[in-house]
Amino acid sequence: MKKALIVFLCVLLTGCTASPGVSSQSAGSQSTSQSSSAQSSDTSNQSDSSQDSEDVPSQNNVTSQTSGTENEDQIIQELLSSMSVEEKVGQMFFVRCPDTGAAEAVSQYKLGGYILFGRDFKGKTAEQVRSDIDSYQSASGVPLLIGTDEEGGTVVRASSNPNLFPHVCQSPQALYAQGGMDSIIQDARQKSLTLLDLGVNVNLAPVADVSTDPNDFIYDRSFGQDAQATADYVSNVVQAMNAEGIGSVLKHFPGYGNNADTHTGVAIDQRPYETFENSDYLPFTAGIQAGADAVLVSHNVMSCVDSQLPASLSPAVHQELRNTLGFQGVIMTDDLAMEAVAAYATNESAAVMAVQAGNDMIVTTDFQTQIPQVVEAVNNGTIDEAQIDQSVTRILQWKYDLGLLGH
Repeated sequence: MKKALIVFLCVLLTGCTASPGVSSQSAGSQSTSQSSSAQSSDTSNQSDSSQDSEDVPSQNNVTSQTSGTENEDQIIQELLSSMSVEEKVGQMFFVRCPDTGAAEAVSQYKLGGYILFGRDFKGKTAEQVRSDIDSYQSASGVPLLIGTDEEGGTVVRASSNPNLFPHVCQSPQALYAQGGMDSIIQDARQKSLTLLDLGVNVNLAPVADVSTDPNDFIYDRSFGQDAQATADYVSNVVQAMNAEGIGSVLKHFPGYGNNADTHTGVAIDQRPYETFENSDYLPFTAGIQAGADAVLVSHNVMSCVDSQLPASLSPAVHQELRNTLGFQGVIMTDDLAMEAVAAYATNESAAVMAVQAGNDMIVTTDFQTQIPQVVEAVNNGTIDEAQIDQSVTRILQWKYDLGLLGH
């Protein structure tokens, strides 16, 4: 029913049809077309006589954009208003794709998206991957975010399969050493196109952590240079991803620094606030200004802001991201299955705590347990449904921007 409603709203308001399978790819073409148009306009503006003739089309463009925004808002609000609490909460879960019964789980839990890991690509042809993803999308009333971590270097989910990529994607450090920022941008664009062709519409990248010490846990995944150079890297990658129409996710806010691996235990970050302000925040700010869609929050304990909770479960850290950095997009947790979270959510639902902290999307493996707990928290008033509505609106906005809802 949701899928039919999306198509109806699109046709009614914009004259389009929803095409989850191809719309993300076409978004890249639209960006290229818009860029070409802008270049053409700049050239024609060199003539005084052509400036006057372009005034009216320019006004028409403003009217068209305003109308498009109104239609977009209406599509999102109509879809939101048609959802039950269970459907809204399901949209907030961006989960690890299960080994079996993945399509059935989409339908049962109304999931917002799947994150694919190496096992989901291993040994498969491109056609097999597309077929798997198509089956998930077909089972979903609202088109899914399909994400993966294709950072390059040590984290390569899809490109580790030679059937899918011509070679394993290189790390940002290796690319930069070979060809500077041009190589970084070219890689980001080609990687995005290949993922989109497979049906993946979100790459959980770039890594925005600042690290210059090879002994740091995060160093190999980082750009490996100072804050300003990392900010330039992040900005360029986000713009390249946007140009191709794939979703981007900055990680791991508020900045990993020299902390230990939170997959295996608690990491207490005792650096002063000035370090974040003058260094760690810079790449995130650059990525946000470049148009990043989402920010992933780590499980590090940012002691200078909240010494009691990991960042992913801390309202104070989320206020930093919303208020200090001004981010208005989708905030998501790092994987709640990590050991660093278990120590702080022994008697409570980690997902409920994460929603209360201000996350819009929950990344987890244990969604079958966590989703009912969040639904119950909404139904008993522990979580205000208005907050859920705000998060789901941001998620639907992201899906709309990726072309998943049709426009």
